[in-house]
Amino acid sequence: MAGAGTPYDLVAMGRTGVDIYPLQHGVGLEDVETFQKFLGGSATNVAVAAARYGLRTALVTRTGDDPFGRYVHRALRDLGVDDRFVSAVDGPPTPVTFCEVHPPDDFPLWFYRYPIAPDLMIEADELPLDEIRDARILWTTVTGLSQEPSRSAHLAAWEARGRRAHTVLDLDYRPMFWPHPEEASAQVAAALEHVTVAVGNREECEVAVGEVDPQRAADALLDRGVSLAVVKQGPRGVLAATREERVEVPAFPVEVVNGLGAGDAFGGALCHGLLSGWDLRRTLEFANVAGAVVASRLECSTAMPTEAEVLSLLAGSRT
Repeated sequence: MAGAGTPYDLVAMGRTGVDIYPLQHGVGLEDVETFQKFLGGSATNVAVAAARYGLRTALVTRTGDDPFGRYVHRALRDLGVDDRFVSAVDGPPTPVTFCEVHPPDDFPLWFYRYPIAPDLMIEADELPLDEIRDARILWTTVTGLSQEPSRSAHLAAWEARGRRAHTVLDLDYRPMFWPHPEEASAQVAAALEHVTVAVGNREECEVAVGEVDPQRAADALLDRGVSLAVVKQGPRGVLAATREERVEVPAFPVEVVNGLGAGDAFGGALCHGLLSGWDLRRTLEFANVAGAVVASRLECSTAMPTEAEVLSLLAGSRT
């Protein structure tokens, strides 16, 4: 562990909770007999993924004051993520998320986080602003903009950083968290004024900038002032664009078990590439493989690969 006062490599801010995943696949929840619980939530998974590469990571979020909240703390520590900025709220419980598993491409989700989840109750005046400002990467998500006080807390975090590199917005649009797509679009438009990296799939880019074509979406994101736009295209691979360079890499083939969490694995690996100073193609190839590894496993957080695992698969793909 780095000494006191050393900046974090990554501070992630946003959703956390417990994933309750079925051990029977290809059936509806009403027919599932056994489940297993895992640490979950998009920002949480990215922090875990980054920690697997040896990055010093912390999570800013909130849980319920309940057993699942205590589980979140314990699991974060076990997985190498600093949990000192995770606090409990007096009110709503720690959220749980159920899914069905219908490989290769159908993984419906049910979020139990209404009328509000603790991770949307992050308060601006309780943020560790020094750590957020000094972190080498700040990772935020669009879900964190869906309700107050989290929305104002995100704005305070971005203002503390002053749009320094690398300030990332995961376009992570979940329609069930928003009353209307137009409201999400308005909030994303405002958020893009504060970040340097935007990452999302084609549907999320449509909400963010009104473009579903990957090339036009990347152009639109760059026009909003980001320095790096990443557009994930599922089976077609991923596109990344800066003002000087544009790279597209194909998907890495795996037998999909559960596609949930692959994007978060991609995100953690993207952070590793950015901080390692890799070129854009190497970073994308590495992140693509990391995402594929998690898609080949049931869980998300504890499925995150190490650098050695990813490099081994990459080397095999080139022989």
